[in-house]
Parts: sequence; C-alpha cells; structure tokens
Amino acid sequence: MSDQQQSEQQPVFQIEKIYVKDLSLEIPHAPQVFLDRNQPEIDMQLRTNSTKIDEGYFENVLTVTVTAKAGDKTMFLAEASQAGIFQIRNVPEEDMSPILGIGCPNILFPYVRETISDMVNRAGFPPVILAPINFEVLYAQQQASNEQPAPAATH
Repeated sequence: MSDQQQSEQQPVFQIEKIYVKDLSLEIPHAPQVFLDRNQPEIDMQLRTNSTKIDEGYFENVLTVTVTAKAGDKTMFLAEASQAGIFQIRNVPEEDMSPILGIGCPNILFPYVRETISDMVNRAGFPPVILAPINFEVLYAQQQASNEQPAPAATH
C-alpha cells in the first residue's frame, strides 16, 4: 500500500464550522418579573441530533433549554441550538454513534453554555452558568434505554 493510499485510510475527525442555529428568549412576565426578588429555580433540558449532510460530513446540533421559575411564575425561558459541521471519514461504523453522541456534543457544549449565559445576562438577569455535562453517561443511559424491550401492548 502506498503512503497516499495509507493516508487516505486514516480516520479523519475535523471541525468544519460551529454556529448558532436557533436562539430563543421569552420573558412572559416582564417587566413585573424584574421586581420579584425570589431566587428562581433553574431547570435545564438538553438534546442532541445528528444528520449526515454529505459524504463524510455531519451536522450535530446540541439544544439546551433553560427555564427559570419563581413559584409558579416563569421568569424566563432561554433556548439555544448550537450546531457544528464535522468531517468524519474512515471511521468504523460502530464508532460513529459514540463520536456523534459524545464527541461532537462535548465540543459544542462550551459554546452553547456561553451563548445561554450571555443571552440571559443581556435579558437583565444574572448569568446562568451551566454545570459541565458528562455526555458519556448520557450516551450510555440513552443506549441502555434503547435496548430495553418495548412493553407488551395490552388490548
């Protein structure tokens, strides 16, 4: 095998582009909510999605939704979808799912974390600093739940 053929078979993982795909902020009870001195309860949800967009190119989107509530009143709802285009080539098929489910979100998380914090701060609230996420654990939980047999349908 020539050096060129060998280098063509080497695994490739490369970031092509990182960008904000969608951004949303809602403050349903403004301006009264700014007079409320209660410490809000913060809830964070996240989801990932991967799409093959061309041969060897994948878009990975990490969406984070942060909701702050004081009692039953929503102070704000902030959502950001941070996306990346990744070139992934010459990787065994069984390794693709962990790369897309762990590797790509690990790269995108610091960006979406900064986007959420900045957006909430610009909305007039103290910045929300999201705790680090262990995507390996989330991926393992998702794989385990996908392997559970579906409950039998009852008639």
